[in-house]
Amino acid sequence: MQTILITGTSSGYGLETARYFLAREWHVIATMRRLDATSLPSSPNLRILPLDVTREDSIAAAVEAAGSIDVLVNNAGIGVVGAFEATPMAHIRKVFDTNTFGVMAMCQAVIPQMRERRSGVIVNVTSSVTLAAMPLAAAYTASKQAIEGFTGSLAHELGHFNVRARLVEPGYAPTTRFAQNTDLRIEDLIPSAYADFAAPIFAGFASPALTTKEADVAEAVWAAVHDTSGQLQFPGGADAVALHAARQG
Repeated sequence: MQTILITGTSSGYGLETARYFLAREWHVIATMRRLDATSLPSSPNLRILPLDVTREDSIAAAVEAAGSIDVLVNNAGIGVVGAFEATPMAHIRKVFDTNTFGVMAMCQAVIPQMRERRSGVIVNVTSSVTLAAMPLAAAYTASKQAIEGFTGSLAHELGHFNVRARLVEPGYAPTTRFAQNTDLRIEDLIPSAYADFAAPIFAGFASPALTTKEADVAEAVWAAVHDTSGQLQFPGGADAVALHAARQG
């Protein structure tokens, strides 16, 4: 039985991915900052570990407790929506600490065992904001674009050791807690000068046409884990698939 470690499984894409792999008889290590098993199914194949990807000691403890890891899914992330000029630099650093440096730190912690075994898969979850420029998401986009470039380069160097690196790019889901893990209010991030610009954008966010589901992302992770063709990017959700196709075309 193969083992997958997933970060950020307390809700959303991480939670659904954990459920998806458990249903397919994988050994799942679900990690989260604050332990909460209420949303996860009871299973002898499930372990829950505390993990804060912004802390080196927490990463080291989780990786040691996990033991042999066949697949690492870096899903933990935080977001911010708003005008860039109104976004505090302290929060931008917080976004990068989790979305960018946290992913890199997790990779660095797990790569040695995969390299030594000459097997393993790393899946880094980014966003469809990397597929097309989107307004009111400049800092978030930057944190995710960094991981796109990072993963592409990593795929080359780890390929030498038969270790695969892949990207999953979720589309936008109206129910996603995009600004989770932040105490910033959206009102503080949209100055009055931006009100007319922002109004139709937020109306679009609520559109039912944006149909990415958590299951779409879990399926994309599954596809990325099992792919042996060398494909790097796996869009998740109808809007992400469309953006990816347009970019390729």
